[in-house]
Amino acid sequence: MYLSRKMGVFVISNLAQYLTLTGNLPKLDHAGDRTVKIGFLAPLTGPVESWGRPGLNGCEIWVDWLNDAGGILIGGQRHRVELIAFDCGDDPELAIIGAEKLVNSDGVSLLMTLGGASLHAIQSFLTERKVLTSTLLPSDLSPDTPYLIAPSEVHPVYNVTGIEFLCKEYAPKSVALCAQSDAMGLPSLATYRAGFAAQDVPVVLTVQYDPSLRDGTEIVAEMMASNPDVLCWCTSYTPMVHSLTKAAYDAGFTGKILSCTADGYGEMVAATSVEFLEDFIFQFPDFDDPALRENAFFFHQPKKFFDEYNRRFPGCWSAVSWEYVSILDIWHAGVERASSVSCRSVLAAMKQQGQVTHAFGDADWWGKDLFGIENALVGDWPVVQIKNGRAVIVEFGSVRDWLDQHENLLQAEMEALGQMWFQRLGSDARVAQLS
Repeated sequence: MYLSRKMGVFVISNLAQYLTLTGNLPKLDHAGDRTVKIGFLAPLTGPVESWGRPGLNGCEIWVDWLNDAGGILIGGQRHRVELIAFDCGDDPELAIIGAEKLVNSDGVSLLMTLGGASLHAIQSFLTERKVLTSTLLPSDLSPDTPYLIAPSEVHPVYNVTGIEFLCKEYAPKSVALCAQSDAMGLPSLATYRAGFAAQDVPVVLTVQYDPSLRDGTEIVAEMMASNPDVLCWCTSYTPMVHSLTKAAYDAGFTGKILSCTADGYGEMVAATSVEFLEDFIFQFPDFDDPALRENAFFFHQPKKFFDEYNRRFPGCWSAVSWEYVSILDIWHAGVERASSVSCRSVLAAMKQQGQVTHAFGDADWWGKDLFGIENALVGDWPVVQIKNGRAVIVEFGSVRDWLDQHENLLQAEMEALGQMWFQRLGSDARVAQLS
């Protein structure tokens, strides 16, 4: 984090520092009618609502805090920020309608998306319009997406930190995996396979499923038939994580459970037991965790944000509650550094910083080999366990260190599932880039 003075204007690295310091800085002017618009195109209803709606809630807090502090400072002038949301569900056709509205009618300077199939449907349009766009799925990135960034999380690569912790602490002999067959599930499945291969732990069964056609009970029964030490849900959607966990409890499973997320884990504890969920491993902490207060994180006041979120949106905290907000923080720093909301200027300002501080510490722009473009931020990531019914950070793992040693394993597993960028773009894409 930094505070510098350039051309007589203070540049502040994140909203928390901005709120802390602007009270003592001269008020250059008032925002008046000057407005910067941000688009939020994500599922706010339907089966994937839990990875959209909680993120919108967090963004509303961020926007309110920033506007209450005077707005965003661009070239010495303050601008209010307006957040415009469009519910695209999990429907690419709705995403097309929403993107055209937010870009053509509303004129947003940043478009935040969940990613996946809905983003794929609008990516050509966004690239043609040169719209700075964010995704929570770095696997959406390719050389054909120069204005698409994944600055919040490098999903699903950070899941290797949970695998490393599990193997170090419990030395499992075998694991069974399950994942839905879509743009969220398949890259996650590839990552878990690579992570366990790096630890020499055999994957005895892999179940790919359509969440609309199968329930947790039959999936768990199939997985347990292989008698694994570990059951892994990969990046299953929240309702399925709950269903799978309850099914494992009902089936009397006594091994370890690993999952990317555990949104609403209190409900899972209530549906099973404190004892059954003890040591459940996932990747997303509560932001009142003491481990976040002991480090210089980009979220300078994580507990304040967590408390405000739960006051305004009780019972809605999830893995994405803060992720879109962390994108806004990084974008905010880029805008003020560039003194512009122009897509190319802001993106260049982000890249000129070199190492960026994301939600859990320093991170570097990365992704050339895996995604064909270095538009994802990779750094450390927390490993979280449920202890006595509460989420607790047990360590921070280095995603960069794992990639330095094992990225070839990840590339092989991604290619085996057709998830490498050149496979998504077509057979000639890799040849074209290499030439």
